[in-house]
Amino acid sequence: MVPSDFKALIQRFYHLQSERVETYRLFEEGHEAYLRTGPHYDFDHYRQLVHEITQAFCGISKEVLEIKGRLHDGFDRPDLSEHIEKLQNKEKEKLELTAKLQLAKQQAQDQPEDQSCQEQIQEIKHK
Repeated sequence: MVPSDFKALIQRFYHLQSERVETYRLFEEGHEAYLRTGPHYDFDHYRQLVHEITQAFCGISKEVLEIKGRLHDGFDRPDLSEHIEKLQNKEKEKLELTAKLQLAKQQAQDQPEDQSCQEQIQEIKHK
């Protein structure tokens, strides 16, 4: 494969990472809007948001995994492929922590007198 293909592949990877950042931003904005509907939360709209965010992350991850494979097999760059695999694992961890943080924020809103909720939020943010 030619060097311009390699450059285009790396540029596509960076673009996908930018899409992830934007998707997280939309997820956070949607969750904040959901919290504003409390105490009788509009779960139907939030569930739709989670579905759309999940679809976006799945599409991004699928394409990133394709890039990982092309780097390993097509460009003989197992080092970059391994780096992307580690990044994918970190992204999975971040998404799990984001979900935990959202639940903790709702719990803190529902139980403002419980200081442990705020502590849990800080602990998750630290991770």
